[in-house]
Amino acid sequence: MNISGKVVAVTGGGGGIGEALCRRFARDGAKVAVADIDEGDAQKVAREIGGTGFGCDVAKEAEMIRLVQEAQSRLGPIDIFCSNAGIMIKGDIDVPNEKWQTIWEINVMAHVYAARAMVPEMLRRGGGRLIITASAAGLLSQIGSAPYSVTKHAAVGLAENLAITYGDCGIRVSVICPQAVRTAMTRRGGGVAAVDGMLEPEIVADHVIQGLCENRFMILPHPEVRTYMQRKTADYDRWVGGMQRLQRRFTKGGAESR
Repeated sequence: MNISGKVVAVTGGGGGIGEALCRRFARDGAKVAVADIDEGDAQKVAREIGGTGFGCDVAKEAEMIRLVQEAQSRLGPIDIFCSNAGIMIKGDIDVPNEKWQTIWEINVMAHVYAARAMVPEMLRRGGGRLIITASAAGLLSQIGSAPYSVTKHAAVGLAENLAITYGDCGIRVSVICPQAVRTAMTRRGGGVAAVDGMLEPEIVADHVIQGLCENRFMILPHPEVRTYMQRKTADYDRWVGGMQRLQRRFTKGGAESR
């Protein structure tokens, strides 16, 4: 895929994976709309890469619609929309309802809002690309965080549905599912998600570009995840047992779980 000249929008672009995506797309010649809830961070990244910065709270559909409208007004039709913003909340089913609602709005509904804003536009133009940043937690699980595991599973499910529904209409969908990545989310350590190492965000961005060039739906920066998925589907009960042992390993003696 030739990125040069494409218009790309990235949410959560002020840091982490989102920032790395913005920088990589700009390096490859794209016109980049950098969006972040912290408009100052978005503007800083935009200045450094020659992009355009926007403030956007992805949990609010009206702001997502405004982002798309303003970005297209200033840069032209969006060819690639990266719905990347996400948060982590640790804990189990006892996490307060308001925190469950917050992570649901950001990790799931923001992707729905992005699709609602972009799919009609892309259908009118005969195609486009949607990229959803999920997590290996959405394919496997997340020891130490029920809200993160649940919402990332939902994000993967949404990406699958979009790919199935609109694939014949020229809209390509990809979902990014890394394990631990060195971002603000993992500042205190990657916990169990880092058992296969912690990647730099720039490496994830490289995998995304490669995945787009190969028209792949599933982008796995940590290749071990594919093996874990195969083991999971081959014998679910055995896999759950293995995850229980892993949980005991990472919680024994107070070791931190991501």
